[in-house]
Amino acid sequence: MTELLTEQCDGVLQLTINRPDALNALNTNVIGLLVDTVREAADDPACRAVVLTGAGEKAFCAGADLKELAEMGADRAHEVMRAGQAAFRAIERTPIPVIAAVNGLALGGGFELILASTIPVLSTRASLGLPESGLGLIPGYGGTQRLPRAVGERIAAHLMLTGSRLDADRAYDLGLTPVPPVAPDNLHEAAMDIARTIARQGPVAVRSILTALEIGRDASLDAALTAETGMAALAIAGDESAEGISAFLERRPPRFVTEGDRR
Repeated sequence: MTELLTEQCDGVLQLTINRPDALNALNTNVIGLLVDTVREAADDPACRAVVLTGAGEKAFCAGADLKELAEMGADRAHEVMRAGQAAFRAIERTPIPVIAAVNGLALGGGFELILASTIPVLSTRASLGLPESGLGLIPGYGGTQRLPRAVGERIAAHLMLTGSRLDADRAYDLGLTPVPPVAPDNLHEAAMDIARTIARQGPVAVRSILTALEIGRDASLDAALTAETGMAALAIAGDESAEGISAFLERRPPRFVTEGDRR
């Protein structure tokens, strides 16, 4: 069985973690497939956005594959955790947006995958949490670092130390998703609507915005503003902005193309 399903349409690559019998738990194979596929999408000029979800109705991703972890010693576990962190970091840093369509349970590594995505969209059935402490574990794919940055240290500490879960409304209230939760039957189309909207924007502008956001995560404000100035100047002088401004003045939709489109 293929553990990661792919389909591309309207400039959007749809990825589905396909382990429904295991609640789409992440094993090393799935993580490798995910990061390789997202990297390939970022190198494809025809791909403007990624939508990621889980197969079935129960789970987006219920976390790491505990059966796989239980067989590891410390050295192998360290190797796997480092590889997982690198994969999630690559997804976080990819120059095209990754939209997580969260259709059910998103626990442990599943929640960490959401935290590494660009824009999560939550079903009203979504349930998010980092329950590792109840198993004698800690989050290992970036949860201890990304969650406090997203919601503040006290809320993050409470969630991780108690293993509490967030429903979709609470996640929205905390700012973990920028859009209100949607009915399960509407989740896919809601995520695709966002992806298609982004796909219609200037592709170089989208990549530059994501790059600026990435730089700003760790840089000082002055350093980040310097980087922004350089990218903004290149955008102003570029072919993409010439088309965008012309389209605005002529009251028509812009026709953005990439080098790949021209070939």
